[in-house]
This record gives sequence, structure tokens and C-alpha cells, in this order.
Amino acid sequence: MNKFDSPISKRTEIILKIILTLAVPVVSLFYLFILLIFSLNTGITVNVVLEYIAVLIVPVFLLTLIWFNNRKKLLKIWAVVAAVFVVAVGINIGIDQYDKSITINTTPNIAVSEYLPFKDDSKIVTLEDEASLKLTENLPKIDGAAAVFPVYSAFVNAVYPKTTELWDGVFEYNNTIGGYKLLGERQTDIFFGAYPSEEQIEEAKYHGTEFVYAPIGYDAFVFFVHKDNPIDNLTTEQVQGIYSGEITNWSQIGGKNEEIAAYQRNEGSGSQSMLIRFMDGKEIMEAPTEMVDDLMVGIVELVSDYRSKSNSIGFSFRYYLEGIIKNPDIKILSIDGVAPTAENIKNGSYPITGPLYAVTWEGNDNENVEKLIDWILSEEGQEIIEKTGYVGIN
Repeated sequence: MNKFDSPISKRTEIILKIILTLAVPVVSLFYLFILLIFSLNTGITVNVVLEYIAVLIVPVFLLTLIWFNNRKKLLKIWAVVAAVFVVAVGINIGIDQYDKSITINTTPNIAVSEYLPFKDDSKIVTLEDEASLKLTENLPKIDGAAAVFPVYSAFVNAVYPKTTELWDGVFEYNNTIGGYKLLGERQTDIFFGAYPSEEQIEEAKYHGTEFVYAPIGYDAFVFFVHKDNPIDNLTTEQVQGIYSGEITNWSQIGGKNEEIAAYQRNEGSGSQSMLIRFMDGKEIMEAPTEMVDDLMVGIVELVSDYRSKSNSIGFSFRYYLEGIIKNPDIKILSIDGVAPTAENIKNGSYPITGPLYAVTWEGNDNENVEKLIDWILSEEGQEIIEKTGYVGIN
């Protein structure tokens, strides 16, 4: 008798099989729980569905491998299953890679390192002569939106001491949502950007803060599509119809027979607040969003990717798209037959323009705040505004 055929060996084998049989579903259920938490935050995607399938397939495979005696036949069956699954995964990876290859990055980010003051290789606008205003003490704490960073960084370069550095407590960049929060709490003196949302105004009032607005320039609020979209112009009513959900297919407005994917920005961002004002009281449909759960750093909400598929439409500000993004695969639309050029913004013929504000708070006793804003409205400050790519107020 072979020693492996002894009763003790058979009992040991059965015990091991039972232990493995219990372990497999426990591990699978644990992974299923993690996957469930992940999918609650990201939504149900093709990747998630494939992972759910894998969670079901692997335990079945292991359990049959443990108890099925004819393993050679079993492996042939599972080889076919595995091949089908691998093909499905491969197709999904290919689709993901294609999707990424046509994705336009218009998220509210900017490579701030390229627009820093007092740097020889900076992309910011500089004045030919020394600025008439030089601040050396009681420096106003300034902050701003992504699209305005090159502008107020140029202000720092012209007026502030050369020792001023980004995030030094005076020169800050927290974007629209964080910036208005800090301004409402009176932790900063000036915020440069678009008009705040009603929620941001109310939050400031909760802290006893009343915002004061000084227009320092103008920009166009624009809508854009992929360059292959045959649509070049939309009316105000058509855009409102798209974002209210009344118009759902491009064929309804002279385009291809494709469902419209109308992407939005996160609530509180400058462009989303501008969209709300543009809608003129019409309710905006629910925004399609993407969520990414990064277990290393927590859940980060990535809302409203603007993708360069021909059925998509997105919105932003003219300078941000033309001056910072500069993506050749997108096309900015005319609205009501008028293109958002600097000339049309200045003469008022483009229908959707908005001021660029220097926002302060009522009761600020730092006299240099008013001095800085007055200088920005001067010929020197307006030169920076216009050379950067915005339209001056004069």
C-alpha cells in the first residue's frame, strides 16, 4: 500500500479540502465587499462588471479544482472560460485606451510652475518698464481661479517684492471653490475670478462677510465640441435646450443622429456658476459625472470630463481654452451667429460675456487692497489683462 493511500493521509486530505472550501468563499466575500464599496463610489462601469464576474468565476474554479477528480478535463473546460474572459478584458482595455487617447483635459487645473513670478522662463506677461506701484509691506493676500492665475501672478511680478513666492501666505492659489471659502472666512484679501455662486455668497454671509466686486476685465463664456462635429453655431435657446434636457440628439438642431452628451462642471466652480446664470432660470438637467476611488488617498471626485467624442459638448471660458488648454481637437462654437473673439467681446456683440472680478470683502482695513485694485484698473494693470488674453474694461 502506498503511504499516500493510508487512512491518515486521506483524512488529512479531506480536512485540507474542507479548510480550503471554507477559505475560498470567505476570501471571495471579503473581496466582494471591497468591490461593492468601490462601485458605490465609482458607479457601475464595465471594469466593475468584469471584476464582479471574476469574483464569481474564481471561487467556482477553485472549488471544482479542490473536489473534482478528473482535473485534466476540468482544466480544459476552464481554459475555454478563461480565454473568453481574457478576450473580454482585452477588448475593454482597448476601449479604455482609445477613450483616453481622445480625452481632452479641460479640468480646472493649470501647471502653475509655468506661470510663476520672478522666473526667467515664466509664461506670464511682464511690463516693459517698472510698475508705478510697488508694495513692500501689508501685502494684500491674494488668491484666484485657475484661468486667472497667469493674470494675478503677473500682478505679483509687477508690484510685489521679489521675495514673494507661491503659497507663502500672501500669494495663494486655491481655485474657485477653495478661494471663495477662504475669502468668505476673511483669510485672504482679494480673490480673482468669476462671480461666485449663490451658495458661496450665502456661506460668506454666514461668516459675517459681504463680498465687494470690482470688474477688472472681461471674458467670454463659451461652448465647445469636437472638431469633427459639423455644428459650428448654436442659438442661445438651443444651448439652453441642451442643458435643460429638452434637446437630446444633435439631429434636432441640424447635426448627426447622435445622442448629445452634455458635460458639466462641479457645483461652485466658476464656469458652472456661469452656466446657471446663462440658463436664465431654466432648470439644468443632472450632470453626468465620473467618480474615482483611490484607496491610497481617499475618494477624489473627478467631475465632468470634457471628452472629444463627436457627440459631446462642454463649456468653459475663452481664455482658459485658447490661452492655456490650446487643444487642436476642440472647436469653440459661435452663439447666435457671433464668434467669441476679443473684438466681439469688447463691442458686446457676443451674447455671453462675464466680468473678471477682483473680489474683496466689506470692512477690510488694509489700505493696500484698494491701492492694488486701483493700479489693476490703471493703464499698466489693464495692459497685463489684455496681453494675457482677456479683454480690458476700458
